[in-house]
Amino acid sequence: MRGNPDNLRQAAARKSAAAQARAEQGLREMIRTRQPITFRGLAQTADVSLDFLYRCTEIRQRVEHLRAQQQNHPPRPVAELPDDSPSSVVRTLTGQLAELKQRHRNGVKALQQALEAAQSENLELRRRLGPRHTARPETS
Repeated sequence: MRGNPDNLRQAAARKSAAAQARAEQGLREMIRTRQPITFRGLAQTADVSLDFLYRCTEIRQRVEHLRAQQQNHPPRPVAELPDDSPSSVVRTLTGQLAELKQRHRNGVKALQQALEAAQSENLELRRRLGPRHTARPETS
């Protein structure tokens, strides 16, 4: 068998834990901003897949519970604040920060995919060259 299955399992566990943490943070954010709790909304807020949310029993149960709670107790309307109030500024900055974080995550994801592709190509080229053409440090 090629590769190291233990490393793959550990990487998968880390990836899953990171996605679960993002989902939990997304739920807290949705509750704080009084957004309707839905699987699609959480997937978008937390940058995780719908499939992940449905497969993760703990998060699925929490979403279903919170959604049922919202349906039984509709949120109270929030009092309108003037546009120049500190709360409005905080909301605006929070929205901008969330957008920047999302752009950063997307950028990091794109870079990781490019790195993986380059590493894969590098490995393939090394295999084609064979063992006697492996890079050796040159001495001067």
